[in-house]
Amino acid sequence: MSAVSPNQAQDLAWLLRGLSDEVPVIRGSVLLSSDGLLKAAHGFDRASAEQLSALASGFFSIARSTGMKFDDSNEVRQVVAELKSSQLFISWAGFNSVLAVLARADADPSVVGFEMARLIKAVRPFLHTAARSAATVPGDRNRMP
Repeated sequence: MSAVSPNQAQDLAWLLRGLSDEVPVIRGSVLLSSDGLLKAAHGFDRASAEQLSALASGFFSIARSTGMKFDDSNEVRQVVAELKSSQLFISWAGFNSVLAVLARADADPSVVGFEMARLIKAVRPFLHTAARSAATVPGDRNRMP
């Protein structure tokens, strides 16, 4: 379960909209839990935002696994993918949270990365996602008491 109430989710969408206002080359952004659940979005319809959340979670997870294997750390600062007409930036945004930003191909990566980091630093406590408890199935032997 997310630590974000519906009103906070609207506030978070407003923050993402502010990021796009600061950096006009941003096409859209999503804030997601580290396991891929959409928390807030700006610039995408719901289906596209959910799909980008799932994809960003996968990229972020692969980067964490790579770090654990080759860098002795699971800390990921940023993942960047250059696509044909876009750039995708994925950053850790707080406990169990990730920020993904899709920008135009002509975006300056240092500007996008800087503004993402500035937003995250300014509002990090509000971006945290509470850990979910394990779901239980009736009759499941592994069920928590």
